[in-house]
Amino acid sequence: MEKRKCSFCGDGIEPGTGKLYVKKDGTVFHFCSSKCQGNSNLGRIPRKVRWTEAGRKSRGKKD
Repeated sequence: MEKRKCSFCGDGIEPGTGKLYVKKDGTVFHFCSSKCQGNSNLGRIPRKVRWTEAGRKSRGKKD
């Protein structure tokens, strides 16, 4: 099995864990935790959240 990437935070998801969410238009989201799913449902942008991979990259903390 392949390791998936969380659609919000960018962390790896082990096979058999996490949540899969499919919108009516066919867009597929993979979430590693309810924390990530909740932040996504609130409309938060991962670039502006400090603890996400995109947030660290935008601040120059991680390559």
